[in-house]
Amino acid sequence: MQRLNEDIKTGQFNHIYLLYGDEAYLRRQYRDRLKEAVIGDDHMNYHYYEGKDISIGTVIDQAETMPFFASRRLIVLENSGLFKSGGEALAQYLSEPAQDTYFVFVETEVDKRSRLYKAVQTKGCVVKFDIQDENTLKRWILGMVKKENKKISESALNYLLEKTGTDMDNIKKETEKLFCYCMDEELITEKHIEEICTKKIGNHIFDMVSAIADKKQKLALDLYYELLAQKEPPMRILFLIARQFNLLLQVKELQGKSLPNKAIGEKVGLPGFIAGKYVTQASRFRREEIRNALEACVAAEEDIKTGKMNDYMSVEMLIIKYSKT
Repeated sequence: MQRLNEDIKTGQFNHIYLLYGDEAYLRRQYRDRLKEAVIGDDHMNYHYYEGKDISIGTVIDQAETMPFFASRRLIVLENSGLFKSGGEALAQYLSEPAQDTYFVFVETEVDKRSRLYKAVQTKGCVVKFDIQDENTLKRWILGMVKKENKKISESALNYLLEKTGTDMDNIKKETEKLFCYCMDEELITEKHIEEICTKKIGNHIFDMVSAIADKKQKLALDLYYELLAQKEPPMRILFLIARQFNLLLQVKELQGKSLPNKAIGEKVGLPGFIAGKYVTQASRFRREEIRNALEACVAAEEDIKTGKMNDYMSVEMLIIKYSKT
């Protein structure tokens, strides 16, 4: 990323950039920054393609066309899938591209063994945007808070991240709501966050599993009905419940090795600010209970797919079974 920032700052550009990774917000931010730096508002020499039905022949023809009253032509290809298959012809062209044409590829996933990836890696600049860690996200949020001339405590900041998760798009959306809600107040509190910020579905699932562990059947079912009211499909809810129990099983096994919470979080891919909550939740279950619940999720999915059980009812029966006293 440092190299990319330097190119934008100095105006000394590679002819080919690949921006990829799980963090969509950063991919778009740097895509737009590159566009602005390379070509500005020149629409005549800018071409944008999205999706898997891109004509490589058309792209190459445009790349070979001289810019119209300008020194550069920019071609952006997003979510093309060409870094997994079908990019061979473009890879061959990029070995000797037109000197006044610049390419920016924007992808979520790539195959590093593909010919196109190797061509870009050899001739251009490859930047991966991973999900950002806790400290980076906190610095980013604090920067936005400062820009709005507001303040937020450490506990409120942690609570905000618990609510939003690590997705930067979601964080941006929720902080903007928060700034509007606290228009006349300098200090952002946990109460403000509770009142205005939308709880991620993952947090709903976490609370539901906690209610199951505590044998609070009514609360667990209320949370399920709330998700249904929000138009969440039962199969997605079932998948997330199974994912939660799978995480808890991993956490439970790591607990037996006497690892600290932070180390457990790193091993199972949980941010540090919520790893402790998962450790606490896992301690409410016996290992056999978690394993049995996970197997029940698999069985419920099979019953739904084979038509033995209605999807709404199947998930409801699962919740009832494991939350009864």
